[in-house]
Amino acid sequence: MNHASLHLRLATEHDLPAIVEIYNSIIPGRRVTADLEPVTVESRRAWFAAHQTPTRPLWVLVDSNANDALCGWASFDSFYLRAAYDGTVMVALYLAESHRGLGIGGWLLEELIARAPALGIHSLTGYIFGHNEPSLRLFKRHGFTQWAHLPRVAVLDGVERDLIILGRRVIA
Repeated sequence: MNHASLHLRLATEHDLPAIVEIYNSIIPGRRVTADLEPVTVESRRAWFAAHQTPTRPLWVLVDSNANDALCGWASFDSFYLRAAYDGTVMVALYLAESHRGLGIGGWLLEELIARAPALGIHSLTGYIFGHNEPSLRLFKRHGFTQWAHLPRVAVLDGVERDLIILGRRVIA
């Protein structure tokens, strides 16, 4: 896919239904999120409000080749709510089904890596289930290494799953 048609912009409240739709589309696969049931727009309003700050932005990915359709989103989430950890974030990125498997995830992750230092962020983390090989490969291809392995901490449909925490410094 030609990535020239893609651009990131800050999310607006008008984008929240599409953000929720993309998020809910990945829940049934049981590889990406620990949510087991779809979320609602209303239930995500506080989360959205928390991402209206300069250091914890929420971006939407828009495809000009698809009538400026919202085809993904990404955010930086607080790693741990103590002041000493403000420079470390968890990366969240999600793509609409129509835009998966096209190399867009790598492009988006590179954009996030590039934007982090200007926001005072020195370390990025990714929380990825151990059975989510595509996401583990994606993050590792972009310089992330394993920082932690939490065995059998999640239960998805009766199956215990590991959580792998990958990390990358973006400021030396």
